[in-house]
Amino acid sequence: MANNVIMDDNLNLNKLKEAFAESLAEFMNGKSMLHFSKDVGIPQRTINTWILKKSLPRIEYLVLLSEKFNCSVDYLLGLKND
Repeated sequence: MANNVIMDDNLNLNKLKEAFAESLAEFMNGKSMLHFSKDVGIPQRTINTWILKKSLPRIEYLVLLSEKFNCSVDYLLGLKND
């Protein structure tokens, strides 16, 4: 049973990473990573890890991006469609 929980958690985490990478691409809107990085004030290497689905942003970055793009954190993580 415990192995199934861990596997489910990993699947959910991967889904969040995928959804966030898609949201990020949407908001980058064809901008270079350098340009986007300067616009939002987040280091390029950090954004790169998100695009490559290696990690999820810390809460401070989620809040910053949600405010910058006038959307909810849930939207950024693919938990809501609005």
